[in-house]
Amino acid sequence: MKRIAMPIEGERLAHHFGRSSLFYFAEVADKKIVNTYTKVPPPHAEGVIPHWLIDEKVTDLLVGGIGPKAINILNSNKMNVYVGVEEGAAGQIMASFVNNDLKYGKNYCHH
Repeated sequence: MKRIAMPIEGERLAHHFGRSSLFYFAEVADKKIVNTYTKVPPPHAEGVIPHWLIDEKVTDLLVGGIGPKAINILNSNKMNVYVGVEEGAAGQIMASFVNNDLKYGKNYCHH
């Protein structure tokens, strides 16, 4: 089973990974979303949120922007990080990812 996460504000993708007040999670089995939920992340500090996601057993992270240190921590713990995901509704972004139709590519975080 895959566990996919993305930072959100309201019900939409938040562009800044480390400052998001909520994360949207989806559990995927056999290319189908079987469960979704949200969780409040710990307070922002260097390395805290990446390690929290690792502890949450996230396999894939969808983000608009994220710093290189966070990417290194996540990648070194075998998490796939999809950067430059365009803003949209969390459910639609997650469905696009599961259907292998997600557009991503440019990192909007410059630190």
